[in-house]
Amino acid sequence: MKRILVTGGAGFVGSHLCEKLLTEGNEVICLDNYFTGTKHNILHLMDNHLFEVIRQDITTPVYIEVDEIYNLACPASPVHYQYNGIKTIKTSVMGAINTLGLAKRTKAKVLQASTSEVYGDPDVHPQPESYWGKVNTLGPRACYDEGKRCAETLFMNYHMQNNVRIKIARIFNTYGPRMHPNDGRVVSNFIVQALKGKDITIFGDGSHTRSFQYVDDLIGGLIKLMATPDTFTGPVNLGNPVEVSVIGLAMKIIEMTGSKSKIVYQTLPEDDPKQRKPDIALAKKVLDWQPAVDLEAGLAKTIEYFRSV
Repeated sequence: MKRILVTGGAGFVGSHLCEKLLTEGNEVICLDNYFTGTKHNILHLMDNHLFEVIRQDITTPVYIEVDEIYNLACPASPVHYQYNGIKTIKTSVMGAINTLGLAKRTKAKVLQASTSEVYGDPDVHPQPESYWGKVNTLGPRACYDEGKRCAETLFMNYHMQNNVRIKIARIFNTYGPRMHPNDGRVVSNFIVQALKGKDITIFGDGSHTRSFQYVDDLIGGLIKLMATPDTFTGPVNLGNPVEVSVIGLAMKIIEMTGSKSKIVYQTLPEDDPKQRKPDIALAKKVLDWQPAVDLEAGLAKTIEYFRSV
């Protein structure tokens, strides 16, 4: 049994990770300030005596004893991370410093949930881990993009200078049950709009692409990454390499929900990436990992969840 801290553990991805780690027989400590996470995501875990919850902001130091740390704390959708850009940067940077400090003191292994947004609006397609990215440091998305890039740098420097055992995962678009219905991401937006019979809003002409991975696939990848030898730090891409146009996703969701919604178009936001597709050759080689849930199967489960809420 390991004692594992999951920061952001009441969030969409964090709650699924806590659940999986508990089923594997670990003691799990969930730390969350409930900015985008919610107690409803973890209520079903509360009766488990191996599960503990700390209500705290990761920008303040944490003093506990742990064996592993998954640092997932940060709003991940544009609506939420742009709401308070300064707070977003603080969460990424100070949150990294605090989790790394804890890992250094306890000699714990620590995983940083980084993002495909470190690649910005890429000139290279698909995006391998060796690509340095193209990010506008002054744009509306920079608080998230640059915060995560700085966190990666902090992780690597703590590893090189203090021998902290680190892992860096670059997470691509992920969807599934427990997504926030108002988080502004296309899967949740389209499903909610379709179920309510409202117009489905596409920003741009719909030709821009994304790659969507189901949350269960991501959780499996994170756990496999944490289990790799200390000599492997990453970064490693975790995402689904099947590329889908935004208009194609909208039409599929309309079909699967049986909705009468119409598609309407609005201006594409500044710095919104035109293409997003991971190169997962490294994940296949080192983690023996690749996504197993196809888009239709994952959407069916996600639609069922949103119908229930």
